[in-house]
Amino acid sequence: MTTFDTVDVQTTPETPEVGTAEVEAPAGPTFAQLGLPQQLVTALERRGIRHPFAIQASALPDALAGRDVLGKAATGSGKTLAFGLPLLARLGETARRGPRAPRALVLVPTRELAQQVFDNLAPLGQSIGVQLTTVYGGASMYRQIQQLRRGVDAVIATPGRLQDLIGQGEVTLDEVAVTVIDEADFMSDLGFLPVVQELLDQTRPDAQRLLFSATLDGEVDTLVRRYLKDPARHEVKRAGDDAPPAEHLAYSLAFRDKVAVTEQLAARPGRTLVFVRTQLGADRLAGNLQAAGIKAEAIHGGLPQGARRRALEAFTDARSPVLVATDVAARGIHVDDVSLVVHYDPPADHKTYLHRSGRTARAGAGGVVVSLLLPDQVGQAKRRFRQAKVEPVVSRIRPGDAPITELVATGVHVEPVQRPVRESRRPSGGHGGPGGRRPRRDGDRPRRDGDRPRRPHGERPRRDGDRPASGERPYGERSRGYGDRPYGGERGERRSSPYRGQGRRPERSAD
Repeated sequence: MTTFDTVDVQTTPETPEVGTAEVEAPAGPTFAQLGLPQQLVTALERRGIRHPFAIQASALPDALAGRDVLGKAATGSGKTLAFGLPLLARLGETARRGPRAPRALVLVPTRELAQQVFDNLAPLGQSIGVQLTTVYGGASMYRQIQQLRRGVDAVIATPGRLQDLIGQGEVTLDEVAVTVIDEADFMSDLGFLPVVQELLDQTRPDAQRLLFSATLDGEVDTLVRRYLKDPARHEVKRAGDDAPPAEHLAYSLAFRDKVAVTEQLAARPGRTLVFVRTQLGADRLAGNLQAAGIKAEAIHGGLPQGARRRALEAFTDARSPVLVATDVAARGIHVDDVSLVVHYDPPADHKTYLHRSGRTARAGAGGVVVSLLLPDQVGQAKRRFRQAKVEPVVSRIRPGDAPITELVATGVHVEPVQRPVRESRRPSGGHGGPGGRRPRRDGDRPRRDGDRPRRPHGERPRRDGDRPASGERPYGERSRGYGDRPYGGERGERRSSPYRGQGRRPERSAD
């Protein structure tokens, strides 16, 4: 039987690893008392982080001592610093950085999570001279290769892209002394664990392993037994873990009413996260919401990484307070103040239901979870609710019914944040001067009489016989020429069909 050092806390909000605001934390030891190097303690204090949260206070002493650590903690419990601080502390002890040979590896299931871990740890690493980089699909492989060739201390990677770069000889794991596996249960759900095992086999046999997961069954347990040596086990159990603190609601409705009800819910003030099953469904629903005047974005694995980043930034800043997401893309979404989660399509199982629902009611705040069910989905949904230990009453609704209007009325407005617009280094013309014309320089040939006049790039002078320029005749109308048939009912004219221009031929009677 697996045993853990369990810490019970009333609330354990996600550590505010970005920003400088002073944050209240549970009373307990300081980072310095846990053995963290003073340089990292100072770097944390500059960011307003002065006290560790439960999973950090529990796991840091063993991780700093070099032991393997098995952490069981849900999303939003502060895991990033729990594994990131020991990793940085160990790398900071020896400043040695070689090309293509990182000394630490963090494996994560999604691009968004890789970027989030980097954003949280990179500024802390800079304070002690430790350089990190990200490796994930959907981004420029060329840039990733260039960074690896210059040399980095730690790589934060998704398994697939890292395996590709190893196959190309652009990175080796022979020098990896610290390995972190984050969201191991979701890695298993996505089928990544065989690749993860191949990667772990390439790291040093004596490497320290830090594994964090919300559940430890099935393949995750196999991974633990194979790669972790006598791990220190730590679990954070929060009040409400068995029954999530969000309010759970479920409604049965006709298929024809599903989009209309979703539009009413999405118009609710505050951030709303809508889950769908497919990439096409995400694009289609986001388009429906936009057509209804709702600022919404879609995010899924089929989008380029830049588009996914922009959609997530717009959602985080509340410029687009509605995000329509698939399960894979949403796993990396860690945004506070999401007040409503809508299961537009039912999740595959109760674990996915909890992962989706966990996007709201974070950091001690409240939240509402709504499931929209077709009549034939109600029975399976009730079984899923029982497994997730929630008991919403399924009621029948139509657009505009009182439960929906009351839910919309309880929303709380979130003020959008405008990001500063990056000014282009290139002048407006794109060639160094007004209108694209570069300024004259010393040594340029002076203009002489007879030189051709300057004209906009790509435009040639008009000549006799040219067709009229645009604007001299209506769009789509060609000028009459010699041999054209006359327009009116003159003899020999091919008469215009009344159906011409309507995209169809006249109907004919059956012979």
